[in-house]
Amino acid sequence: MAKTPLTVHGAVRLRDELKRLKSEDRPRIIKAIAEARAHGDLSENAEYHAAREQQSFVEGRIKELESKLSNAEIIDVTKINAGGKVVFGCTVMLEDEENGSEVCYQIVGEDEADIKASRVSVNSPLARALIGKQQGDVAVVITPSGPRQFEIIDVRYEQ
Repeated sequence: MAKTPLTVHGAVRLRDELKRLKSEDRPRIIKAIAEARAHGDLSENAEYHAAREQQSFVEGRIKELESKLSNAEIIDVTKINAGGKVVFGCTVMLEDEENGSEVCYQIVGEDEADIKASRVSVNSPLARALIGKQQGDVAVVITPSGPRQFEIIDVRYEQ
């Protein structure tokens, strides 16, 4: 299986979630199942079925996170010498050539992408258009409403 890129910050977030699921959520659900069992007949016990469903969800998420972390290639962008080029993990300041507005995005792994936090997936059309370019270059992004051009104002290698 191919390694999936992940920033240091993204790996920390996934590890924190995994730790919380294992040390807080799992024991709480086990306790809820035990309490629900004590109420008697399990076939008509809604609390028991809800706790079991929650347990199934948490166990699935634990497996998913463990798999993602074991297949992750954690990339520390601060240690990359990319010579000013746009690479995975960097933060890019762009100017929309159509209306002159400026936007700033960090290029991250799929599991870290959050457009509201200005983090775009490395697999997104925007990131694919930017990778390999450098400050001063113009990237053409194909969008549903047609091609858009962005000039790269600045490239930073920070977490």
